[in-house]
Amino acid sequence: MSFPTHRPRRLRRSEVLRGLVRETRLSVSGLVYPMFVCPGTKVRKEVSSMPGVYQQSVDQILEDSKEVEALGLSAVILFGLPESKDARGTLSTSGQGVVQRAIEAIRKANLKLLVITDVCLCEYTDHGHCGVIEHGEVANDATLPILAAQALSHARAGADIVAPSDMMDGRVAAIRETLDEHKFHDIAILAYAAKYCSGFYGPFREAADSSPQFGDRRSYQMDPANAREALKEVVLDLDEGADIVMVKPALPYLDVIRRVRDAFDVPVGAYNVSGEYAMVKAAAEKGWVDEKRVVLEILTGIQRAGADIILTYHGKDAARWLKP
Repeated sequence: MSFPTHRPRRLRRSEVLRGLVRETRLSVSGLVYPMFVCPGTKVRKEVSSMPGVYQQSVDQILEDSKEVEALGLSAVILFGLPESKDARGTLSTSGQGVVQRAIEAIRKANLKLLVITDVCLCEYTDHGHCGVIEHGEVANDATLPILAAQALSHARAGADIVAPSDMMDGRVAAIRETLDEHKFHDIAILAYAAKYCSGFYGPFREAADSSPQFGDRRSYQMDPANAREALKEVVLDLDEGADIVMVKPALPYLDVIRRVRDAFDVPVGAYNVSGEYAMVKAAAEKGWVDEKRVVLEILTGIQRAGADIILTYHGKDAARWLKP
């Protein structure tokens, strides 16, 4: 039997060889760790559907942030659980809100972490939707000033990047205009540009206490069947002033990540969301998968699809596993 000249297996013979020719090199520098800030002190309550993820008071968030920095991750993203909720998410804009105080605590500790903040109303409204309700519907334009005020309050507290996740049309422009008006020209916007109405968000809604009290989010989050529409959403957000764009969730939308990467020369993020995390954790607890191997394969796949930045609850574990 004769063989062809080329034998791809030659470069797979050892880990050293495989490492030398590896195309995608996963790094902790591109990982962002999500954190949930709640009221109180010394609060650290595990989310039942997300083992290893906690609702934490500001003092505990600070300690967790120190660990994140020590592990070599470059950024955290903060989500808030307010002391009370109302129809307009009033506490989301308060300078004394939990997210704002967490930002200030991280800044006072002189941590080198980038602080990203989620900008949305779902955690702060008593109805659980991402915008205010008028005549039984989520009112797009009435929501924009509140989102802009929320982003401004985060910037004033010391956030490096604000990340609108609400999917209201025009929210990036409203936030950019407000930030610039108040001289926060250097605060970047990471837009959840292609955020799909997904069944993979269930555990997050427990963590953030943000389940809709009626209806669903199909009227403002994207239809999972649409890919071309994602490019339209990205174009709109970039035109309005977004600096980074993101696809959410990650695993069911790797094709969308690749389309966005190929079409735009800007940083592209992807959110490895709560349901994706919970499935791995559940399977690992059963002994059905090797957690370390599966997590690193998932994150490598997301990066290989085109994501420069990955938001992931696996961040701390991945950082430990990736250490030389």
